[in-house]
Amino acid sequence: MSPRANASRRPATAPQRAGSAPQRPASAAPAPLVTPDGRYLIVRGRLWRRTNPALPEDVRERLVAELMAARREVGRALRAGDERALREARRRVHAAKIALGERGPPWWTDGAPDENRRLVASTAYARWYDELRKGEAPVR
Repeated sequence: MSPRANASRRPATAPQRAGSAPQRPASAAPAPLVTPDGRYLIVRGRLWRRTNPALPEDVRERLVAELMAARREVGRALRAGDERALREARRRVHAAKIALGERGPPWWTDGAPDENRRLVASTAYARWYDELRKGEAPVR
């Protein structure tokens, strides 16, 4: 069967603008939790440092665009088996994440430790997280 003939069997979707990314369905996963101090996202029970909120919006947008471009380059290098390009792309990802404040020195100044990438249960956020999750299914 040709792709055109098969297209009539696909479910109807909202029209997209040329060059735009597909929209996520309404049933997409909810936004990740954010710690009360705004420093971390919680994904599958693990803390991930958020972008520095003091960054001007135009700078943040530029850095996010660079991060996404570098991630696409990682994928291309992996598919091509190009080790040199892979190292360079990963270096760019790391540099963008540092500039965004997601890696490197913490962007807060109150002396609190950086608990990036740690399980919530083993951090100072454990009690808050447990209280929030009471009665819900365990996070996997």
